[in-house]
Amino acid sequence: MVPEDEKPAEPADDGSKGSGKKSLSAKLRAYFFAGILVTAPISITVYLAWIFIHFVDLKVTRLIPAHYNPETYLPFATPGLGLLIVVTALTLIGWLAASFLGRYFHRLIDHLLAKVPVVRNVYGTVKQIFETVLAQRSGAFREAVLVEYPRRGMWAVGFITGRTEGEIQNLTEDETINVFLPTTPNPTSGFLLFVPKSDLVRLNMSVEEAIKMVISGGIVTPPDRRSPEEKVKPKVSAATYEEVDILRERDGIPVLVSRKE
Repeated sequence: MVPEDEKPAEPADDGSKGSGKKSLSAKLRAYFFAGILVTAPISITVYLAWIFIHFVDLKVTRLIPAHYNPETYLPFATPGLGLLIVVTALTLIGWLAASFLGRYFHRLIDHLLAKVPVVRNVYGTVKQIFETVLAQRSGAFREAVLVEYPRRGMWAVGFITGRTEGEIQNLTEDETINVFLPTTPNPTSGFLLFVPKSDLVRLNMSVEEAIKMVISGGIVTPPDRRSPEEKVKPKVSAATYEEVDILRERDGIPVLVSRKE
């Protein structure tokens, strides 16, 4: 028998094979999720667009007489025909509405709908929403801001919907702005806040980038495109002021009072 001290040294098991397999597995896993990340948004978008086009085609082509429908004479289907007809019809309606006769009929319809007790409320609300969102004179939902909410030292992303007017502004000493504060991950619901203009911190990111950030819960964060000089100068504070209370005297002057006393 060979003495143990004279046996040839066995190569140490450093786990190189295992690490190699693990490295290959990690790479394949990363490639798999990268493929999902690339194909999922495209596939979902195309699928939803196809569902919408198919739905419009199904509803519109039923209204077309058979002898006017191209699918009656063509050996293949024509997807998008109904959507094309809807877009053309809306464009023609908009062109007619811009004429003198169209404006007259528009005012006449507005006047008639304003006389119906229940319908006038629905029509007026829907019309105001569409005019606010679509009209070029409106700056609604076109600027993202930071709002100190729900308490001092905590900040949330909001969207300016307009300047406060009417009774609310007349009751407020400072100039206030209407701010829509969306919820995560559903930005269609939220809160309407009337915030003093001086308390808003305007963001350089676009509304689309801010909405993506809200929907993703902060996972998707847009880059800071400000200059290096602006980046080093903070504009807001995260202090919570836990040791002080803010009191307001009769003349409206804010006073900081320590809680320890």
